[in-house]
Amino acid sequence: MLKELRRRGVAVAVVSNIGWDLRPIFVRSGLDAYVDSYVLSFKLGVQKPDPRIFRAACERLGLPPAQVLMVGDHRPDDGGAMALGCPFLEVRALPVRERPQDLLPVLDLVAAAPGCEDEG
Repeated sequence: MLKELRRRGVAVAVVSNIGWDLRPIFVRSGLDAYVDSYVLSFKLGVQKPDPRIFRAACERLGLPPAQVLMVGDHRPDDGGAMALGCPFLEVRALPVRERPQDLLPVLDLVAAAPGCEDEG
């Protein structure tokens, strides 16, 4: 998914409440090349669902909230982005191998978003 979003020119931010730096995991797995920004609660000093963490992600992406899709597996926390006006897509809180199709709607939403063009 991240590779396809990059191919389409879609900026990606990771917003995390994890109390440690998860960037090395992205580097080791080769996924860091597909992430434009990391907004980490332990660095920012606020946690989801506080709208400030989502506002920081939007600002780092250089986009207004209405153009930033929040994808998450915990509506009470991740859905906090909706307070800013971000659309929200909830995925099931299961291991990825148990939900291989859950992120596919992201591509449809990106293709339908105003100002987004699929080059493929």
